[in-house]
Formats: sequence, structure tokens, C-alpha cells
Amino acid sequence: MSLFAPTVHRLSDIYGADVDAQALRYARLAATFKATYGAQPDFIARAPGRVNIIGEHIDYCGFPVFPMAIAPDTLVAARANGSDHIRVSNMDSAKYPPRDFSVADMFEIDSTKHEWSNYFKCGYRGVLDHVSRQGGKGFDALIDGTVPAGGGLSSSAAFVCATQLAVQRIDGYDLTQAQLASAAARAERHVGVNAGGMDQAVSIMGQQDSALFIEFYPSLKAIPVKLPEAGPPFAFVIANTMVVSDKHVTAPTNYNLRVVETRIGALMLAKHLGIAERAACVGADPLTFKVMMDEYFIMSNVGSSNGQEVQGWVTRLEAMLSETDKLFGTHPQGYTRDEMAAALGVTTTELSAKIHEDQFPVRADRFKLLQRAQHAFSEALRVVKFRQVCESGDTSDKCFVALGDLMNESQDSCRDLFECSCPELDEICDIARKAGSLGSRLTGAGWGGCSVHLVPADKVADVKQALADRYYAVRLPDLTAGQLSEVLFATKPGRGACYYVA
Repeated sequence: MSLFAPTVHRLSDIYGADVDAQALRYARLAATFKATYGAQPDFIARAPGRVNIIGEHIDYCGFPVFPMAIAPDTLVAARANGSDHIRVSNMDSAKYPPRDFSVADMFEIDSTKHEWSNYFKCGYRGVLDHVSRQGGKGFDALIDGTVPAGGGLSSSAAFVCATQLAVQRIDGYDLTQAQLASAAARAERHVGVNAGGMDQAVSIMGQQDSALFIEFYPSLKAIPVKLPEAGPPFAFVIANTMVVSDKHVTAPTNYNLRVVETRIGALMLAKHLGIAERAACVGADPLTFKVMMDEYFIMSNVGSSNGQEVQGWVTRLEAMLSETDKLFGTHPQGYTRDEMAAALGVTTTELSAKIHEDQFPVRADRFKLLQRAQHAFSEALRVVKFRQVCESGDTSDKCFVALGDLMNESQDSCRDLFECSCPELDEICDIARKAGSLGSRLTGAGWGGCSVHLVPADKVADVKQALADRYYAVRLPDLTAGQLSEVLFATKPGRGACYYVA
């Protein structure tokens, strides 16, 4: 795996298919840049969206995930302008009007305003904050994106990551891929989204024809894992519900609330297990399930000493599921703030500070710690088992049935325990499975957005047709054939972020 974001000179090195269509897109971007700013761009920075095959809502718990980069992406054409201003425009200027900022303006991000350029500012701040600088060079930028906003394919991460690439090249920095991914995850928090790091890591580090087994603790590590090869081959079908889930708008009751529930769950489990005062737990900010779990097994010397081994993961995660039931099973309907504060021996104000509610406000009468912890530990277990099957060398039908079963179990858990599915996602998964999908589940934050389906190549047409007839024709009858191809398509793992210079 490359240490730095690579520069490519042929679009065929980025896109496995539709190179001609991409060539027209890039040419339009360059021509519009020249018409807007009076010169050709020096380069185009590119960062893709992603599909998470399995491992939902556990990156911010510190657990590994299993995503892949895809072809839809964000492009940032850029050129230094010799001033102290940064001008940014969008190919869809009617929806995203142009902006002109001073360098100082770039550090002012109002997360209460739903403003498209805030994500551009996040990318700028991500790089400059990482190198401890308060300003950089002025430049012109033109954005084009094909990752649907709110669709669960990480349009915001692609935007922030592509912007970071542009900023560092303009300003002469050369952050590693790991540094870029970590900086992008931190930067997106300026718009009030408590990002876990998966979306940014796979957008930066994605590899052609491989998914990534991404670990976050004790440090970011991405391990390419090739999917089993079989005859007939398998594909991933992506189906967008067209239900928009905007994390910025719904975060207090959805995304951020789930993050907070897992954080409080980790604090209470640490106290229950007698490790809350150990240095690793006290020093962790925030304390995650993964940090807590590792510290417990270091203290108790139970199970494998190497958490990276499959059996070590299984032993630890199954033990955590047991402790979860013991601690939280008495409150199946959830906890009030007062009950959680009392259990931790703090005031509600102190609890709010511990979970950084000033940055990430939440709204809830009860916090469902039992269900959220059950999902997190069982989902991490499914990720580990998914990788184990992929690396087993088995290419029989049994192998793919096992992978599909894990994906189906993940969807059940997202729906019933984490409550991040929705009727449209459930319907799409049901239609796809009946038409030949071995495994169907939501991908991304959920509450709408996209679904991913593991489908034998000879069943892809059947699955797509069933979804076209029974979901899109019924719910969205005005979709054109071209629009349908953008929300329902087959894909395979693609490459991560890069620079394109013709």
C-alpha cells in the first residue's frame, strides 16, 4: 500500500469502466474551471465514496470495519491564484453557489448553518490544523461530485478528503495517507458530525479489487483483503432508497445519539468491570468499547493476549456480550440521564461534559445502552468472521452463503438493536433476497440512504430488475432510465484518493 496519495496520468488507472464518460466529465470540469477563473487547473484531486460491506456504526467504537472504495467520487480542480483569497465554485452552481473566502475566513465554520462550503472549509482546516498553521496560500477550486448526498456512500467524506488533497498540494505539504485520513475524520467534526474514521480511511486508502479491513486502535491500520474468486463471480449491487438521511440535520436524535450511547456504555462497562480507574481508561477521551475491552483483558489476563488473532477477537467479543447482558439487561427500555449519572457517580452536568455534548448535542429521554452495546460487540464479531471467510481459500458456494448470512445478520442487528434502518431499506433488502441476493443490508449511517447486496454475477440482472419493478417503479415512478442507473448499479472495489494530472 502506497504511503502517500499517488499521482496518475491516465483515467484508466482510476476507473475500471466507463473511462470515456469520465474523460468527458474531466474535460468539462477543466473547461468550466478555465471559463470561471481564466486559466486551466494545475491538477485535479479525486476522492471516492465508499460502501461498507459489513461493520456498521462500530468505527467510532474503535472496532474494525470492512469497507471498499467505489467509482462515484468528488473531484476538486485547483490552481494557486497568488492572492490571500480562496474562491470555490461547484459544477452544480444553481444548487451550490460560488463562495469567496479570505484565508482567515476558512477557519470560521458555523456548524449550525447547513452550508455546502462548510465541508470545503473542513478539508482546508484538516490539513492546516494537522501542520499547526493558521493560514495557507490562496487558490481557486471547482468541485464536481457524483456521490449522492445523504445516500450512505460518504459524500461528505469524499468532499473533505478531496479538498485536503488539493490544499496540501497547493501549500506544499505531503501528509501520509494515514495522516490525511485521521485529519479528515477530525475535520468533519467542525460541522457537528462525530465521525468515526472509516469513511475517510477507505476514501484515502482504498485499493482496486480489494476491500479493506480497517482497525483504528491503537493506531489506524488498513489491511487489503481480496474477496473470494468464484465462477460465476460475485458482484455488489448498490440500491439507493432515495430517502435522504442528512447527518448534519438529524444528528442529535440519530447519528450523534448512537455515538453518545456507545460512549456512555463504555464508561459504565468499565466501572462494572472494575477498570474505570486504570490509566488507559482514565486517559482515553473518549473511552470506547475497544479501549475498554482491551484494558479489561490486559488486567484479567483472560483469553488470547493478541487481540488481532481471530480466536482472540472471538473470545473477547463473546465475553463482552455476556457482560453487556449482565450490566444493562436490567434496563431493556433504556436509562434516563439521572440513572446513568448515578451509575457513574457523577452529576448530569459532569456526564454531559464527559461525552462532549457541547460539541455534539443529543436529544433523548432514554438511552438504550443494552441494545447499542449488543449491536456493537456482535457486529465487530461479524466483521472478524467475514474477513476469516474471505481469507479461508474456500471459493465454493458455501463460502458465499456464509458471507451472505453475516450480511443478513448485520441488517437484522441494525434494524432491531441499533434502530438505524427504515421501512424502505427493509423493503429493498427483502426484494433483493427473494430475487437472488445472498446477503442484503444497509450501508452507511442508515435511516435511509443506500443498501448493499452480495449477488452472484448471473443473478445481478434479476436483482436489479426486481428492484426496478417492485421498488423504484412503485415509489419513484418518474425516475428516468439514466437516473435509475445512478441509484441502482453493480460495483466492485475501486482505488482510493489520488491526483490526476493529464
